[in-house]
Amino acid sequence: MPRESLANKSTRAQTIVSLLRETYPDSRCSLDFNNVHQLMVATILSAQCTDERVNAVTPELFRKYPDVYAFAEADITELEKAVYTTGFYANKAKSIKKSAQQLVEKYDGDMPRTLDELVKLAGVGRKTGSVILGAGFGLAEGIVVDTHVTRISRLLKLTAEKDAVKIERDLMKIIPRDDWIGFTHMVIDHGRAVCIARRPKCAQCPLAEHCPSVTD
Repeated sequence: MPRESLANKSTRAQTIVSLLRETYPDSRCSLDFNNVHQLMVATILSAQCTDERVNAVTPELFRKYPDVYAFAEADITELEKAVYTTGFYANKAKSIKKSAQQLVEKYDGDMPRTLDELVKLAGVGRKTGSVILGAGFGLAEGIVVDTHVTRISRLLKLTAEKDAVKIERDLMKIIPRDDWIGFTHMVIDHGRAVCIARRPKCAQCPLAEHCPSVTD
């Protein structure tokens, strides 16, 4: 099979984005939050954990710790108990408390709006930073690459990479910047509804005509 040119891949990617937008017009971040700091906390908790589990934990967590200052002053043992069911609770509690302290000390409790500043916060890498900027501020600094985006982008042959950073780099070349934020949310919805890892519904897939990995 001849290698697809970047121009053709870009055209196909934009068609895919349009089809996803038609199929999932209400797609959004699946984590529940009321402010950007809560989004950061929820995103930290979502590592190696389902969004559903995080959303089950955060209502009580946010009642107990209503703002960044409460998290900064939290008793670490109590915070660990509060996030225990999300897994890796010790590291997550430590990151949540430390990052809250950093926000209070360096930013007067406000959330910075650049990726360079965000990734210096405890528990915040490029992926979490991009989630905060995209879902929290509507700023497209990158494309969030989770397991759904990794799997489906590879199936669609939009990338051949396996590393999240390299996948993101490939996607940013072919997907318009205005679609960077929405692309992740739509692909996640598609992965949950149609392109399911162990039982993809190719016959029902709106992207089938543009997917090299379609099966009967």
